[in-house]
Amino acid sequence: MRRFVFTIAVMMVLLSSARATTKGLSQIVTPELQAAGDLSLSFQAQSERIANPYELQAEMGLTNWAEFAVFRGFKPDDWIFSTEFGLLTKEPYLLSVGFLNWSPHLDVDPQPYIEAGYYTEHQKFIVGAIHAGYKNEAILGYAYDFNKTWRVQIDWLSGAENSSTIGFTCNITRDFQMNPALYINNGPGHDLFGYVVFSYTLHLWNKIRGKELEKSKK
Repeated sequence: MRRFVFTIAVMMVLLSSARATTKGLSQIVTPELQAAGDLSLSFQAQSERIANPYELQAEMGLTNWAEFAVFRGFKPDDWIFSTEFGLLTKEPYLLSVGFLNWSPHLDVDPQPYIEAGYYTEHQKFIVGAIHAGYKNEAILGYAYDFNKTWRVQIDWLSGAENSSTIGFTCNITRDFQMNPALYINNGPGHDLFGYVVFSYTLHLWNKIRGKELEKSKK
């Protein structure tokens, strides 16, 4: 554990930033992929009713059509793996497949999914399905980007054990973002749970592309 945290800290100090993206919603996977060469490091805190209350995440864009992510949970001790592969990657139309929440450590099988998106400059629409355990669940999401800094977002995952969420994303700097959200349980009582994630993106081998994008925003 100490080695893992130390490695993340060293990488954040040594590697420079280039650009920012508002990525992901609060609860659901999204059909856009991490840019090739980008590594996002995240700290996530949430209610125990949602998932592991404290997690670290590393999300790596391998190519323009493939990425993987690793979650490190602490209560219980766990390692969780996810992947995403883009079948359509040119906006406004997106289509991706992959699997989520594979935990060999806790003997949890991967959950395959398919997801489509329609992305415009400001509005993002997402629909899909995931196979979790013994059943299929529906995925819906919507986000509105006011500008390069602010996004509001809502999403829904079917099933009484899942939730609807409402939250926002703020790009504090070009590469550092914060995403707090409120979970509303789908089951009886519609209990409320808190969630927040902080992410920092490192540009490992696409620094030239990042600089070009940065210039285009000026």
